[in-house]
Amino acid sequence: MKKKRVFGAAVLSLAMGISMFATGAFGAGTQENQDTYRVLIQGPSAEKAKVKGQYGKRWDFGKQGFTTEVNSKQYQALLKNKNIEISQVGMYTVDGRVEGNSNGKGKGKGDYTVQASYPSDQTPWGIQAVYNDNYIQSTSGGDGIKVAVLDTGINRNHIDLTDNVEQCKDFTQTSSSLVNGSCTDRQGHGTHVAGTAAANGGYDGAGVYGVAPEAELWGYKVLGDNGSGYSDDIAGAIRHAADEGVRTGTRVVISMSLGSSGKDSMIASAVDYAYSKGALVVAAAGNSGPSANTIGYPGALTNAIAVASLDNTFVNGTYKVSDFSSRGNPNTDGDYYIQEKDVEVAAPGGGIYSTAVDGNYTTMSGTSMATPHISGLAAKLWSSNKSWSNAQLRSEIQRRAKLYDIKGGTGASTGDDYASGFGFPRVK
Repeated sequence: MKKKRVFGAAVLSLAMGISMFATGAFGAGTQENQDTYRVLIQGPSAEKAKVKGQYGKRWDFGKQGFTTEVNSKQYQALLKNKNIEISQVGMYTVDGRVEGNSNGKGKGKGDYTVQASYPSDQTPWGIQAVYNDNYIQSTSGGDGIKVAVLDTGINRNHIDLTDNVEQCKDFTQTSSSLVNGSCTDRQGHGTHVAGTAAANGGYDGAGVYGVAPEAELWGYKVLGDNGSGYSDDIAGAIRHAADEGVRTGTRVVISMSLGSSGKDSMIASAVDYAYSKGALVVAAAGNSGPSANTIGYPGALTNAIAVASLDNTFVNGTYKVSDFSSRGNPNTDGDYYIQEKDVEVAAPGGGIYSTAVDGNYTTMSGTSMATPHISGLAAKLWSSNKSWSNAQLRSEIQRRAKLYDIKGGTGASTGDDYASGFGFPRVK
């Protein structure tokens, strides 16, 4: 029996308010002025074993080393140990800009438990653009494909998401590397991203629709309630998603609307591992544009699809690349080949309307918002072509993008452009 919607504000089940982010660019950096440090330990096996026995481990990446948390005194002691190499684990942040939300005050809250009011737009402009249909009333596709959203979590009780959340896991807890059954989003970013990829219209079909509403969502919380997180947690989640795809015998799209300006070895290795296991990795290009060579990681990695942002603005008959959208390397324009630090494709990212953490709906902008359009498209295409490998799916996404080349929003191009990549791939 379908449940009826309730108009108005939803009832808060976790009364914890937290300010929404307003990040114009990727956040990057190390831990500063803290009492606790997350560190990567490398060196000979025997020496690593000694440190592991003394301090414990959080994530073990084999030959790459292991991570652990120590206090200031322990950190200083480790620095003096000449038998090991120690480095601080990098920080990654959400990549988006809040434009406003259901209460109009720019505040995010914890998970809500009851239905929200009806959305003002069931198929927002980004969804219509991906489907190349300005009059579409609902979407379809994605059945059997898992979309792992590595983010701030997901409000699994949102009426437009609850039936699609198949896995809910928290990789941020200090007491354990992984907590099953928990992916509470108190920030809002992850819930918004998930809706664009796979919102299913709710119980009564009157909610908002994502690109692939029949896909199964894996909500992997890798960022804290402030929108930032550690690279080892992200790397652990990437590997876990890939392994889960192998374990369940299903296709997995790993969607990451997060990033840093610097390359991290743990995440780079995890992306390569996931790709080798058959997963497709999609990541935000970053919000540090419009200058060239501003693309962030992990999007800049060769085994990740870097997604640029488009505005709902036409220039010379095509969508304009958002000014904030990070650009790749202009020296590789037109070579039809994706190298490290290249943008691969572009998708709607300016003024995107989607599911909100309070159970309602909100508008955000950023390459964070562009990324799930491509993740959803990948799920929809893969669902109809399950025999495809991840490489074949990636080639098809590129092929469709070439049909709608953008050239930085100023006209057609040949090959891949440093602002928009191959262009904007569509359903049709």
